[in-house]
Amino acid sequence: MLRRDVIALIGGAAVAWPLAARAQQAPRLGYVWIGTKGTDGSVAGLRQGLADRGYVLGRNLVLEERYADGNTERVAALIEELLVLKVDVLATPGTPITRAAQRATSTVPIVCVTGDPVGSGLAASLSRPGGNITGLSLLSGDYSAKWLELLKEAIPKVRRVGVLWNPDNAGIRRQMEHMQQAAPTLALGLTALSVRPPDIESSMSAITSESLDALVVTDDPFLETLLPRLIALAAQHRLPALYAFSTSVQQGALMSYSANFFELWRRAAGYVDRILKGARPGELPIEQATEVTLMINLRTARSLGLTIPPSLLARADEVIE
Repeated sequence: MLRRDVIALIGGAAVAWPLAARAQQAPRLGYVWIGTKGTDGSVAGLRQGLADRGYVLGRNLVLEERYADGNTERVAALIEELLVLKVDVLATPGTPITRAAQRATSTVPIVCVTGDPVGSGLAASLSRPGGNITGLSLLSGDYSAKWLELLKEAIPKVRRVGVLWNPDNAGIRRQMEHMQQAAPTLALGLTALSVRPPDIESSMSAITSESLDALVVTDDPFLETLLPRLIALAAQHRLPALYAFSTSVQQGALMSYSANFFELWRRAAGYVDRILKGARPGELPIEQATEVTLMINLRTARSLGLTIPPSLLARADEVIE
């Protein structure tokens, strides 16, 4: 072989090797959560769903997790950090985080689980989202009125209900609208308590200072980071509360009525898988979550001096004795 042919062969190999190496690199999935690591069930469900589909983290998929530790102002910077790493897909729980991701990129695919992706401007429609966002819809606005109905059934004497909500979250605004429409038919008055960062401490104080008979904790992601504090506060002041997070009941909450976020993110992993295999997010229909779970903690009921009606207990999906 002539010397120039050898040089050409080596040069060609030098060019081809980096390309092959890049082609063999594991794809990167970015995940952003507003709370602290280990406090949400969503990433656990995502991990399980990926494993179900043959992904081994660190081998054929890299999962880049970022946590805001309860500081909403950090979310945008964490998303930007993931985009600098050139993640192939972003996974975003909740409307505020997904909206922040939408503002940050129009090209990187986003898989979300949110309350109302169409109403909050994340998708053109459920059947054809368009753009770079797809995932699952809780449509919790549609069943939020049920939170009041369940409280009224459990505690017939309840009259004034405080509602912890985030006015900046379009999905939560829809929940509040449904509750405001339902409240008069149940002879209930509502006190709206904002959980915007500047308002949270005054709202926490209002929980104990206002004349409230019960409390509803909506499913804004920021509120999940406050569950231990809220549950302790409700117990201290003997305030019955219903939460939109199923994990709350195991932590001592009285009742929850919500979707199972672990299972939702387990299913959302299927969207990640399809996108990594070439599907376009805008062409993947958004799935509507239809399963809602009622959980009741009888130990907490007894500590509050409440007797839960047998008819309500019979309908519960899980009862903690």
